[in-house]
Amino acid sequence: MEFTAVACNLLTKKTDCLVITLGTQVTDDAPAKSSALEAIDNATSGLISRLLKSGDLKQEPNSSVLINEPQGLSADRLLILGTGSKPLNEQSFVALAKNIAAQLTKLPIKTACISLAGLEVDLRDGHWQAQQLASQVAQSGYLFNPFKNKEKKPTTLKQVTLALPSRKGLDKSKTHLNLGNAIANGVNLSRELGDLPGNICTPSYLANQAKKIAKKHPKLSCKVLDEKQMKALGMGSLLSVTAGTVQPAKLIVLEYNCGNKSDKPVVLVGKGVTFDSGGISLKPGAAMDEMKYDMCGAASVLGTFAALTDADLPINVVGIIPAVENMPSGKATKPGDIVKSMSGQTIEILNTDAEGRLILCDALTYAGRYKPKAIVDIATLTGACVMALGSHATGMLSNNDELAASLDTAGQISADRVWRLPLWNEYDKQLKSNFADMANIGGRQAGTITAACFLGRFTKDYHWAHLDIAGTAWNSGANKGATGRPVSLLVQFLVEQL
Repeated sequence: MEFTAVACNLLTKKTDCLVITLGTQVTDDAPAKSSALEAIDNATSGLISRLLKSGDLKQEPNSSVLINEPQGLSADRLLILGTGSKPLNEQSFVALAKNIAAQLTKLPIKTACISLAGLEVDLRDGHWQAQQLASQVAQSGYLFNPFKNKEKKPTTLKQVTLALPSRKGLDKSKTHLNLGNAIANGVNLSRELGDLPGNICTPSYLANQAKKIAKKHPKLSCKVLDEKQMKALGMGSLLSVTAGTVQPAKLIVLEYNCGNKSDKPVVLVGKGVTFDSGGISLKPGAAMDEMKYDMCGAASVLGTFAALTDADLPINVVGIIPAVENMPSGKATKPGDIVKSMSGQTIEILNTDAEGRLILCDALTYAGRYKPKAIVDIATLTGACVMALGSHATGMLSNNDELAASLDTAGQISADRVWRLPLWNEYDKQLKSNFADMANIGGRQAGTITAACFLGRFTKDYHWAHLDIAGTAWNSGANKGATGRPVSLLVQFLVEQL
């Protein structure tokens, strides 16, 4: 999908569909007040005023009217949307953008022109609106049906134009539109990888996808370590998870070097369990199919790198993905087994279904060789996080206040929010083992926090944050599918580092 911004006259703009919003100054019984709305209202012989007075169009979120062949305009269609009478916040604007996107992508159109004149968003300017609009419209074009005989047809929408009242800020709006589109492409890649079944999206498949992304940018490289190489590095914790499957584990490393050579990189580490049966600690059968989504941390890292290459951001970033499959067999790791991690610390595995932290700890140790500015790991790690925060916010824990604040800010800007949980020594004590340096679980209480405490034992030498996306990475039920979160958050976080 292509996005651009132009300064144009809405009355003479030729497009398959012209989209306008009422803005916050319009009420249910008052005529249009903003210059753009007033011009369209006059050109259409008071159409907007009549629709408001008749109640066919309401000044409330999700209210809309579609007019075919509107007299007085050059556009083939006119889509009018209510926005409410109060200034919007990030979440309500994103909801509006999603509504616009949903309506446009189901119409038989190729082009659309959108005017956001008169809209106010608390603490956010028009450039932010442009970025979010492009991101939501491009995301709405996502369609996953490669295995259905009767395929649903993709949207026909190919070109979206943002109409501005003047050329002031035009180039910056184009930049933000392109960034929003790049983010959406990364989100959609992440969703696609998550939605693929575990018999296709294996560790080897993820490695091949990483190589494909690397080929798209001259300053992005990819290397993949096999089990023999990981064994030589002492990654006994990671390899313990893959012991029960025939699928070989992979450690995927992406290096994006578009910043200054002297700049330390940000390292993103994504959990890549392509299917999690729980191992010997077998999960219940109900909804076990959703454990194909246990690689969504890895998918978000790959989606972020896809966005980086599209946007060509001038920054140094390293991506590390430990990719495994967790299955039960005669060779599988057993509860009570003790393994040695790459760091030299030993781990008593009390539950083989707490496997994500076992692969992440070795990846986090490996990340230290890059002398990073900061490390952020992303993982569908604990069901406890779903119970605590639901599907609205990603759980965040960090050993550095400045890093945590940066992620929180990026979450607000991207409307992909996080909520910080404590990382205290009192919780860390729950990991005590009678037979090893630590256990891989800390009991029933505070499961999200003790999981992060476990990872914290491998990240003491650098600034680190952990994102638990167990509640935000996918939706269940009738709308089952990967969300692509937190790609938007991660890209915005990297933009804020520039």
